[in-house]
Amino acid sequence: MIRMSLRPIVACCILPLMLSGCMQNQPSAPQATDQDSSAMIDVKPLVNRVLTQAEQNELTPDQVITLLKEGNQRFIAGTLTSRDHSKQVRDAAQGQYPKAVILSCLDSRIPVEDVFDRGIGDIFVARVAGNFQNTDILGSMEFACKLSGAKLVFVLGHENCGAISGAIDGAKLGNITSMLTNIQPAIDHFSKYEGDKTSQNKEFVHMVAEQNVLETINGIRKNSPVLHEMEKQGKIKIVGGIYNMDTGKVSLLED
Repeated sequence: MIRMSLRPIVACCILPLMLSGCMQNQPSAPQATDQDSSAMIDVKPLVNRVLTQAEQNELTPDQVITLLKEGNQRFIAGTLTSRDHSKQVRDAAQGQYPKAVILSCLDSRIPVEDVFDRGIGDIFVARVAGNFQNTDILGSMEFACKLSGAKLVFVLGHENCGAISGAIDGAKLGNITSMLTNIQPAIDHFSKYEGDKTSQNKEFVHMVAEQNVLETINGIRKNSPVLHEMEKQGKIKIVGGIYNMDTGKVSLLED
């Protein structure tokens, strides 16, 4: 009887000790203090102010290129600027004075504003699979630069581009067939290339992607007298680059 009566007593004593031992092996959670709570409440995102027209007027095309390069470095490093988007939306409601217009591929893996660490009202972004120019995009670029004061036209291609691969392989499907013909000049540029001219050849895909950016730049100058004249006068620059999917880096191309 005595032995049986001791069992629950022993169990009651051992169980707290076991729990205590388990708890000792767990990292203790930091205790929030009133000071910590106050500090958390007071933390506000850094406000990257919406550009004014006077500030836009003072910018040069080269300065904008530098700003985009610096923003891309922050993107790569994972140190994007914290922005108060609600405030920026309100500040930009009455007008816009962006620094640049960027023509990007449709690809969802290229968050253009983030790639250059830009916020609301900073850049115009046009997208089309294969980042080529056409009448509608040229008109949009002319609006961005001639009427809205943007200082830079940037054509942004990228590695592992499905549109480039599809054009190389002669993909045919609905309106995609016609769309991919816009990339054909970049493919034809390498008519004397002796390697494998299929999407399986990563070197060839890369070569065509770069050339497609250069073809687009040439097309902009050829088909938009407005932008070409602005560039000749030094009011804007038309440049291009390639986005690396693995690193997030944008490398400028020399045309």
